[in-house]
Amino acid sequence: MIKYFKPSIFILSTIPFLVITYKIFFNKLGPEPVKEITHFTGEWALIFICLTLSMRPLKKITNLNYWVKVRRMLGLFVFFYTSLHLLTYVGIDHRFNWQPILNDVVKKKYIFVGFAAWVLLIPLTITSSQKMIILLKQNWKKLHRLIYIIAILGSLHFIWLSKTIYFKPLIYFVLITVLLALRINFKRIFEK
Repeated sequence: MIKYFKPSIFILSTIPFLVITYKIFFNKLGPEPVKEITHFTGEWALIFICLTLSMRPLKKITNLNYWVKVRRMLGLFVFFYTSLHLLTYVGIDHRFNWQPILNDVVKKKYIFVGFAAWVLLIPLTITSSQKMIILLKQNWKKLHRLIYIIAILGSLHFIWLSKTIYFKPLIYFVLITVLLALRINFKRIFEK
């Protein structure tokens, strides 16, 4: 059963991509197709951030090691869906017209934090291989702690993007906060 765990998680992780591809090809995106693609890919990027952050707590709760074995793959799906989200904004929404894109990055805080989150994902993606773990040694763990900052930036991006409906973005913010809090070693803090 364990040998099917990783391939099953991979297949399940591609389902959102297949869903949005189906919606695009069969014209099922509704009255605002660009907005639908942007929100869909952005929300799935946040979902994968939450899934990635939940692997270590799941390992602690279940005492099963295979949760952390899929963490790297889930992290790569964070980059995949975040990149699709960014490409929708850059390529479809703005048709690679760089001036208004740069203006948005500078002037709109939700775009700035979203773009910053994507930029921070690049070194994590580049260093995700087993070779890089061996090469970077202890620095690999330090570098990959950037996921905490990325998670916060991603949730802020969603909150600041939502001008009226805050409930859904706040759920992600609370969930990310809880997942980050679960990583704090309170025992070590109180022993000092």
